[in-house]
Amino acid sequence: QEQLVESGGGLVQGGGSLRLSCAASGRTISSYAMGWFRQAPGKEREFVAALSRDGANTLYGKSVKGRFTMSRDHTKNTVYLQLNSLKPEDTAEYYCALRWAPAPSFATYGSSDSYDLWGQGTQVTVST
Repeated sequence: QEQLVESGGGLVQGGGSLRLSCAASGRTISSYAMGWFRQAPGKEREFVAALSRDGANTLYGKSVKGRFTMSRDHTKNTVYLQLNSLKPEDTAEYYCALRWAPAPSFATYGSSDSYDLWGQGTQVTVST
């Protein structure tokens, strides 16, 4: 059974860093583009980052661009999200996601509707 498992969340002070991991099982992620989203209480799910299957193309949400970096390690069947210069408004549950079929355009990966498989999430809390 295919699944994605996120880890690495936690409590961090503003200005700090975290690295989130998303380990895949049941599928080899090298064939698929993947993304990260987040959702804060009472808010809609927000796009954070997407990375093409070969790592050549990236897309970032406006609020995280320049601070977060997505990467992938096919030897570990894992994708990562490096969170730097964290702000209290980055506090949310973070989810990774995978899409089975190639999207018509890379911009499509910015929509949560484009993904087929989701992890259970990992909580990131940034204190002031």
